[in-house]
Amino acid sequence: MKHTRLFALLASVVIPMACADQGPNDMKPYPAPEEGIVRMVFRVPTMEKEADRKIEIIVGKTLRVDCNLTRFGGNLERRVAEGWGYPYFMLEKVAGPASTMMACPPDEPLSEAFVQVRGKGFFQRYNSKLPVVTYVPEGFSVRYRIWAAGEEMGQAERE
Repeated sequence: MKHTRLFALLASVVIPMACADQGPNDMKPYPAPEEGIVRMVFRVPTMEKEADRKIEIIVGKTLRVDCNLTRFGGNLERRVAEGWGYPYFMLEKVAGPASTMMACPPDEPLSEAFVQVRGKGFFQRYNSKLPVVTYVPEGFSVRYRIWAAGEEMGQAERE
């Protein structure tokens, strides 16, 4: 009985790791995008101390904007590929764009800018073994930023 449990535990760790590094054809576990939704994928490099890193998934759209701060609203939901256990991320609803209402100089031309979706769920665990699969509404794109913890730690004091 103990050997069966140990084998099941090892299989649950080894098999997903072996399947995770399949390269460009590793989309089989993930659902096909629904109408009006696109699947965006990126992969991050293997790094030391991956537990000390986070991925910021940045979803947005390039728009012509004035001097006001402009943004979209929405929450990125973490889901799990059924039968595989792999995470993926879904942004189904986007509100906006919304902007501040400052008076811009009358002769200031509009400029193109990447307008980000702001909300919850955009910081995720770093994992170089799996692709980062994100579903977003048609017309939006996905960028990313890798964050790393510094070596220095602060110390809380008892009060």
